[in-house]
Amino acid sequence: MQLIWLRTDLRVHDNTALSAAMEQGPVLAVYMLSPAQWRSHDDAPVKVDFWLRNLSALKSELQALNVPLLIVHADTWDKAPQALRDLCKTQGIEQVHVNEEYGVNEEKRDRAVEAALAKDDVGFTRHLDQLFFKPGSVLTKSGGYFKVFTQFRKVCYARLHHSVPALVRLPQKQSPVHVICDELPDSVEGFATPSQALQKLWPAGENEARRRLEQFTDDQVHYYDDERDFPAKPGTSQISAYLAAGVVSPRQCLHAALRSNNGEFETGNVGSVTWINELLWREFYKHVLVGFPRVSRHRAFRPETEALRWRHAPKELEAWQQGRTGLPIVDAAMRQLLTTGWMHNRLRMIVAMFLTKNLLIDWREGERFFMQHLIDGDLAANNGGWQWSSSTGTDSSPYFRIFNPLNQSERFDPQGLFIRKWVPELAELNKRDIHDPSALGGRFAIDGYPAPIVDLKSSRERALTAFKSLPRRQVEIQAHD
Repeated sequence: MQLIWLRTDLRVHDNTALSAAMEQGPVLAVYMLSPAQWRSHDDAPVKVDFWLRNLSALKSELQALNVPLLIVHADTWDKAPQALRDLCKTQGIEQVHVNEEYGVNEEKRDRAVEAALAKDDVGFTRHLDQLFFKPGSVLTKSGGYFKVFTQFRKVCYARLHHSVPALVRLPQKQSPVHVICDELPDSVEGFATPSQALQKLWPAGENEARRRLEQFTDDQVHYYDDERDFPAKPGTSQISAYLAAGVVSPRQCLHAALRSNNGEFETGNVGSVTWINELLWREFYKHVLVGFPRVSRHRAFRPETEALRWRHAPKELEAWQQGRTGLPIVDAAMRQLLTTGWMHNRLRMIVAMFLTKNLLIDWREGERFFMQHLIDGDLAANNGGWQWSSSTGTDSSPYFRIFNPLNQSERFDPQGLFIRKWVPELAELNKRDIHDPSALGGRFAIDGYPAPIVDLKSSRERALTAFKSLPRRQVEIQAHD
């Protein structure tokens, strides 16, 4: 008997481990509930709910293949080896198949499980699934992990031109296995169930994920380069949550993008090329997670920036978290996150720079808050984005490049449509005043909307001074520290 241990790969189509397991014999599937571990990772209640709803949809897809789905409990991952060992003994499992996950804790968990199963002569086979290329296979000429995306992308393009990762065929239905499926929970203790309105924004299941992917790549991707930075427009794919949970695979995304662009990577439709680049950014940050484990440990990619003297400003942090900074584009973005579990990518950069530069608050505070609220929360991408914005990471924005939220607002929400939706207190202002209502002075009096909590000009100078005071870089960044 084979066992596939499902993690962030909640699908039957293009699932490497599932297909490999079903080629070798009758298969059972298992999913592990680890609420204490999820809380330690700051996983959002909306994300846990999304996992559970997708797991329910997946159960039906597995039943169509005659693959029973079982549930094991391991509150923290140190209990995973014994939980899986017990299951394997009970069900007579010979081999456990997993799709690889990345991060310090994930790697430690899998090594411990593999060692525990080996005591019972149960095999443990890992499969490449989340990525196009195995970490450690895309390296610089000197044999190190890439620290700059453009160089990483160049190597990836060369390899993709040579060979595009193939989609894995959906397995044939197996003969019935006389094992009763476990009941799936509707909720997990410690994670509140989100509203039905929020759940409706993110329907579960592979059919929905593939519908969104096809709809995007059939039409909207052609306008992606022009419209992706405008939060009031439907310019993005809206599949990040499905990618993060593995309801759709990066290979499926790549193949769909290539179909939209006549098989081209770097020429043809600019929107398709730009979106493929976004898939490679996702790939890059996961390779960074493996090559530089410190980013899994709440440490800056650029060690010299650990000396930054971040401000302790709990009231300002709270105002940022609640969307009441007095900067309309920042507040609209934060309210979108709190209401929908998602934030437009351009806005993620704007609010991150505002927190880390204008407020000079540690990027880790923002990274943690995002993870606690994002339905698409992913350690590699979230950490990479926050460290880019705070000028502490790979390809980081130079410390002297600080977004002005007013300029960003006027440029990317010129009519104020996004602000009007999420900050309704300001809906009656015209398109000129809505970006900076404080400029109206005494003529501006709207109950409940605050004045700006910080002066943009002086706070920018404060950030520049803080970064200039850092000691000169002494040691080249090393992999595997």
